[in-house]
Amino acid sequence: MSPIGGSARPNPDAASILNTRREGLTAAMPTAHESDHLVIFGITGDLGYKMTLPSLYRLEVRGLLNVNVLGVAFDDWTLDQLVERARKAVSESLEASGDDFDQAIFDRFAARLAYVHGDFSDAALYQQVAAALRAAGSTSPLFYLEIPPSLFGPVVESLGAANLTAGARIAVEKPFGTSLETARELNNRLLQVLTEDQLFRVDHFLGKEPVQDIMYLRFANALFEPLWNRHYIDSIQITMAESFGVEDRGSFYDKVGTMRDVVQNHLLQVLALVIMEPPGAGEDAVSDARRTLFESMRPINPAKTVRGQYSGYRDITGVADDSDTETFVALKLEVDNWRWAGVPIYIRAGKRMPGTATEVVARLKKVPRVRAAGRLVDVPGHDQIVFNIGHNPGVDIGMRVKKPGLNVTEPTWLSVHFDDVLGEEPTPYERLLNDALHGNHDLFPRWDTVEATWEVVQPLLDNPPPVIAYAQDTWGPEQAQELIRGHAPWKLPRELEEH
Repeated sequence: MSPIGGSARPNPDAASILNTRREGLTAAMPTAHESDHLVIFGITGDLGYKMTLPSLYRLEVRGLLNVNVLGVAFDDWTLDQLVERARKAVSESLEASGDDFDQAIFDRFAARLAYVHGDFSDAALYQQVAAALRAAGSTSPLFYLEIPPSLFGPVVESLGAANLTAGARIAVEKPFGTSLETARELNNRLLQVLTEDQLFRVDHFLGKEPVQDIMYLRFANALFEPLWNRHYIDSIQITMAESFGVEDRGSFYDKVGTMRDVVQNHLLQVLALVIMEPPGAGEDAVSDARRTLFESMRPINPAKTVRGQYSGYRDITGVADDSDTETFVALKLEVDNWRWAGVPIYIRAGKRMPGTATEVVARLKKVPRVRAAGRLVDVPGHDQIVFNIGHNPGVDIGMRVKKPGLNVTEPTWLSVHFDDVLGEEPTPYERLLNDALHGNHDLFPRWDTVEATWEVVQPLLDNPPPVIAYAQDTWGPEQAQELIRGHAPWKLPRELEEH
């Protein structure tokens, strides 16, 4: 199956609009004030090294970093040590993406950095933070907590006790709870100190440009929306495949598993963008649309779920010898609303798959036979619309064309690859940090949405079917194929088809 004429070219006006959206991250910002300082708890950690520091440098490159940055961590470092770590983090990130290191820009970024260290449970640390912010004249900082979730409550309470939360924003990394009960407990604890408007729950998947493109593709193109309902769509599939395994994260992953790690948050939030109603009026219209969608979604039926564990997982350091933690899950979802009633939604996610890819597939209903050359001709298969949100992002439209010389059809693809036609895109943490600094909540799940997703997955967490072993470099247990039988086989991701 080859694409018609290679990659499709977008309307020049559309390309201009999308390029503006990629280059001008503040174009759609609300009128809320910008935070006047960024305070990062846990800046010396792995997330800071791989994501936060390189993303802040890239914001500096774009001229969008308008605040100073105070790092807070346990490590007894000097500011020079933090700057050197930032240099290494930025250099490695730029090298991996093929971009050049600009010393002048880095020096400008480094001049924004400051650092304090101490024990997060020590009130004296928060007095140091308060003194640093007073010296900088800051009255409305953004506190970004890239620390273990068990510390969210204590740190926020300590910030409140130090009178640092008035006028501030707080961003917290996932996971937000490990169950419906723990999520509610955490939320209630944080809202003893904060208001919902102050809180930004980070899910880096929502910061991915290809994920945001889903909403633009759906609602900015007359081609899609008329088809986007139960009358034309037979089923929806989401696949998140990872070729790598748990590696050195055994002690962490064995307490989490695939459902908590990527399904409850990343993939359900992606699904919301795929099937929610068009956002209406109001400052929080996207969050309202997501909430309404999740309230219409049936809780997961454990009988319609397959859990798997790849061979060799239990040999990893930190994993229990008798571990029942899933490294693969496939499940069926149903939505009880007018648009999607009767349309099954299938999600699968797993590690040690044959490749790495993330895509959403809308499988259209089969067309009837067509009359050609005086006879009825069968049209085998189904057309598909595919949103690629992993490597090589874009949209593929699968269709049927006449085979030359014969009165039969063959499948082919009409494809748009965003990297080819739209150029460089912001990294997820560039977008998320910039939006949080400006008070834009669109990409941050609101509490009622988070609560609704936990309500959807909780029956499976309460009553999980046993894990089934599967060989590495396969698509999980065979039972996952049976789950989807009757609607379609699982679609092989395009980028894996081509190799």
